[in-house]
Amino acid sequence: MIVPYYKSADRDFTLLHGDCFELLPQFDFKFDMIFADPPYFLSNGGISCQSGKIVCVDKGDWDKGGMPENIIEFNRRWLALCRSKLKDNGTIWISGTHHNIFAIASLLTELGYRILNVITWAKTNPPPNISCRFFTYSTEFILWARKCPKVPHKYNYELMKSINGGRQMTDVWRLPAIARWEKTCGKHPTQKPLALLARIVLASTNEGDWILDPFAGSSTTGIAASMCRRRFLGIEKGEEYARMSMERRNELDDSVIRSAYISKLSDLSFERQDVVCEPEACYGSDLPF
Repeated sequence: MIVPYYKSADRDFTLLHGDCFELLPQFDFKFDMIFADPPYFLSNGGISCQSGKIVCVDKGDWDKGGMPENIIEFNRRWLALCRSKLKDNGTIWISGTHHNIFAIASLLTELGYRILNVITWAKTNPPPNISCRFFTYSTEFILWARKCPKVPHKYNYELMKSINGGRQMTDVWRLPAIARWEKTCGKHPTQKPLALLARIVLASTNEGDWILDPFAGSSTTGIAASMCRRRFLGIEKGEEYARMSMERRNELDDSVIRSAYISKLSDLSFERQDVVCEPEACYGSDLPF
């Protein structure tokens, strides 16, 4: 029996502590959207610059790579599990860099997904290039794919057009990396900015939809989902980050903090923020745990 590590009072945010490979097969539930930021397997002793200091970029044992064939099989397994948890009209977003994103794109096609876009996240404040031997890394990539090639997916075209000043939104998004105000409960080493996840949530889901993140980290996906009035299930293996996720969600119960977050996320100004309703009326069915 699955017992949540944490569930918010209004049931819009549920967190499981454990391994997604073990937990996902244990319940039957379909999600409208999945966001995944899987391990890049890049913790090999490299260095970078953060806040003017030279730091090691090792993330932890969970990010240490193995043989290439083992990494490919790791990605194949979680992508297959996630496909079984998507509704037929559901979509999946996968964040990565050039180190892993091309291999994952190949696996998506192999498993029957249809790739819709490759979003380029162009960071407006990238860290400097210490070695000065190649161009500064300033982008990450986000694959967007739907489960079934012939089943129409959700895309809130008009909303994205409004956010982009009345013009069609392109697949290049210029957004900053995480800001200081996003680290009040601590920082995950691969934490994504709320602005990025809020746009993803708004683009491909409707109010009340269910979102899954199998590698939740500090649950930026869940925070964005809650602020956009969606529902979230996150799975996180590390207890330190599961606790951080819980603390971040609890912060949103403070109306002052929630309002401050909303004021910093320009995309949310195009969504109504004054809607209040009971959870059952907003969301319908709940998770089986």
